[in-house]
Amino acid sequence: MPLLVQPRTSRRPRPLQPPRGAFSWRRAPGRQWVVIASVAATLALGACSRKEPPPEPVRSVKLLTVGTSTLHTRAEYAGEVRARIESRLGFRVAGKIVQRQAELGQRVQAGQVLAQIDPRDYQLSADAARAQVASAQTQRDLAAADYQRFSALKAQNFISGAELDRRSATLKAAEASLEQARAQAASQSNQTQYTRLVADAAGVVTGIDAEPGQVVAAGTPVVRIAQDGPRDVVFSVPEDRLARIRPGQTVTVRTWTGGGVLPGRVREVAASADPVTRTFLAKVAIESDTPPPLGATAYVTPDGAAQGAPQAIKLPTSALRQEGSQTAVWVYEPGSGTVRSQAVQIASADGNEVVVGSGLAPGMQVVSAGVHVLSPGQKVLVYQPRASRSGEGPAATPASAPAPAASGASPAASAASATAR
Repeated sequence: MPLLVQPRTSRRPRPLQPPRGAFSWRRAPGRQWVVIASVAATLALGACSRKEPPPEPVRSVKLLTVGTSTLHTRAEYAGEVRARIESRLGFRVAGKIVQRQAELGQRVQAGQVLAQIDPRDYQLSADAARAQVASAQTQRDLAAADYQRFSALKAQNFISGAELDRRSATLKAAEASLEQARAQAASQSNQTQYTRLVADAAGVVTGIDAEPGQVVAAGTPVVRIAQDGPRDVVFSVPEDRLARIRPGQTVTVRTWTGGGVLPGRVREVAASADPVTRTFLAKVAIESDTPPPLGATAYVTPDGAAQGAPQAIKLPTSALRQEGSQTAVWVYEPGSGTVRSQAVQIASADGNEVVVGSGLAPGMQVVSAGVHVLSPGQKVLVYQPRASRSGEGPAATPASAPAPAASGASPAASAASATAR
């Protein structure tokens, strides 16, 4: 009998079934989207409902009342200590420098040789002049002998008076020629001596303008000497301050090395301006037995410079702020208790304060510090110190009560450092 083979059938495993009552995503696909939408809506509502920022605090500020006061800037000029007499020595004849004995900074005495030029040509000229003297001396002696002989002949009436007069004239001409030759010899002797440059007075060599081997003309500066004696402080004065410096005015001299303050007096003021710097040169005589060394830096302060000083509006630097390309301050409005921005023009500085050129008027109230935490139209409280009790500090008054200004107080006295919360 044929064998019957039953075909195999593969059995698939049955999927696990969740227990009854459990949630099934496969059974409820719509619920899945409902849950996702609910979560998204919750997040969106949370993002839209942000907390409101806290209100800007009302800050307390210190004010100062704008007023004019005297500028305390003192004019001080920087100068250099120099000798009152400073000579530029040069040869009185032309020639080639063959030797220079002086060195920069060397102390020299009167009559000391500083430099020398080649003297050979001048020595030859002196020798020629002496030869001319000898020749003139011989001619004069011959004319004198002739005059004596003709005088004896005239006494015996062997010659006429006219002949004797001619011999007398010849003698006088020979004597004049001799005097001329002697003068020329003396001049040539001086020329020979001029080949040696000597110091006229004791002092210090402050400059060398020529070196050995150089050919110089007569009068060319070779050595500069600061003579011993009084000392001056030389400085330049701008044209706009020339009226404050006048001869005879007393000044104080302060050295840069800290040698103390020395008395001085303006000795000379230039009548014309320097063509390059357009300033006027002034010299102050140091009235002291121990003047500063030559070349030292000194500062000259005129006495009484503060008298007649101009009036100006001054503010502490803490009241300024930068607004774009302009400098501005906060001006307090007493009626509304707010602040507004006011642009100002700075003219200069006076110590730790600035001088306001324009933008403010006397009587305005300006915030003195804490300017970088304010905004236009912001309400503020005016800080007013009061006598502190035990455990009590300063208090702040409402903005409607402006800070009182001391009568007659200058901005420097009324300016105080502002505090900001």
